[in-house]
Amino acid sequence: MINKFTRIKLVLLLLLPLDIISAFSNSGELQSVQHALEESHNLPSAIMVLPFVLLLIAIATGPIFYHHFWEKNYPKISMALGSLTVIYYLVILEDTHSLLHTFAEYLSFIALLASLFIASGGILIKVDRKATPALNSFILLFGAVIANIIGTTGASMLLIRPFMKINKDNIKPYHIIFFIFIVSNIGGALTPIGDPPLFLGFLRGIDFFWFVENVWYIWLPTVLIVITIFYLVDSRNPGIDNENQYSGKIEFSGLKNIGYLLIILISVFIDPGVMDWVPSLAPLPFGIREIIMFSVCYFAYKSADRRILEANEFDFEPIKEVAYLFVGIFATMIPALQLIAYEANVLGDEIGVGDFYWATGILSGFLDNAPTYLNFLSAELGKFGLDINMKLQVHQFQMEHVIYLQAISVAAVFFGAMTYIGNGPNFMVKAISERAGVKMPTFFAYMVKYSIPILIPIFIVVWLVFFNGHA
Repeated sequence: MINKFTRIKLVLLLLLPLDIISAFSNSGELQSVQHALEESHNLPSAIMVLPFVLLLIAIATGPIFYHHFWEKNYPKISMALGSLTVIYYLVILEDTHSLLHTFAEYLSFIALLASLFIASGGILIKVDRKATPALNSFILLFGAVIANIIGTTGASMLLIRPFMKINKDNIKPYHIIFFIFIVSNIGGALTPIGDPPLFLGFLRGIDFFWFVENVWYIWLPTVLIVITIFYLVDSRNPGIDNENQYSGKIEFSGLKNIGYLLIILISVFIDPGVMDWVPSLAPLPFGIREIIMFSVCYFAYKSADRRILEANEFDFEPIKEVAYLFVGIFATMIPALQLIAYEANVLGDEIGVGDFYWATGILSGFLDNAPTYLNFLSAELGKFGLDINMKLQVHQFQMEHVIYLQAISVAAVFFGAMTYIGNGPNFMVKAISERAGVKMPTFFAYMVKYSIPILIPIFIVVWLVFFNGHA
């Protein structure tokens, strides 16, 4: 078992670029790792993490200090910073493989979000009941459950509009933020459908029902604690007294769009890694799954009831904002992910369960949690002499080292709620809410006022109860 100082050092090694850490340490182990990095012709310079950092700073500060400039020019800023990384990989590293792989991931990401956004936009749910803390809490709990059936993105897109309409007379930013916490993130930890990291684990050989069997007793108390906090906060909201009469009815319109949602759900599994009979369209950066999802975008919008779209105040601005910002995020985070993957595998033998939990979680809050999850899954398998590319060995790992797999699975999903960019639906929900007139907190305010003081203590308790003390 390694001591606390060594654990802290290892986590820092995972979180910081090597050439920054070297200024604070002269250990032989560190020098050997740095030497290995310098010898590698495939890894980027740590300085190439800078475009990603600059993009995060722009996302955080733009809406506050230069709102009009940001609103008009955010696509150009995102594309410009992303282009710096693309040019570096093309000209300096001569690495087209990483760019094509990332582009394929981006197409899958935007195909899923866009298809769910458009399909759910044609569904109108009217709940003619007075907004109460109990009703709001029930909706959040319901969203957490169905997130495991239609994904966090599907549940978020389906419920965010009716959730806002129920609270239209007295909606506050915390309503949306707790919605992001529970429905857009923590809720989807029980199935591979729930959140992209778990689906990638499923593709690598983790059993479909492993997550619900081994994570439910971590998921349930976490969801209930967050909802309890929401209930207490919502109970202190005075609300608005009115004399409206409520029928108590729940109306549902746009039934055909449920069919589109089912098509999207089924298409998630139309992948050569899941079904052998599905043909690969390589070298194209997309597959049959993405073709189906983009087709749903077109047909769902063309066939939608215009009255429902108007009632939902539907337009394409939220998905446009997500598409532009995340193309820059996906591009600029390539160097960060590659450096993290390298260091995780180098140091995997010396990292304990708690270290994997915190490293996976913190990085999932700022990077795409799906590749972050895969990097640390690979490191965990390597720790025990197993290969992530061998499904039988992945199956062996899930049976023999349950707590390691639990740690990164819970962390990747839960910590996605720490920032607006931690998970795809977070930014989507924020954009939809702002279009509806809700004044959402800025990037930093979200963390300082909400995610850090509310979620971090809960995640510390999860660590202490389930993962602390395991080497």
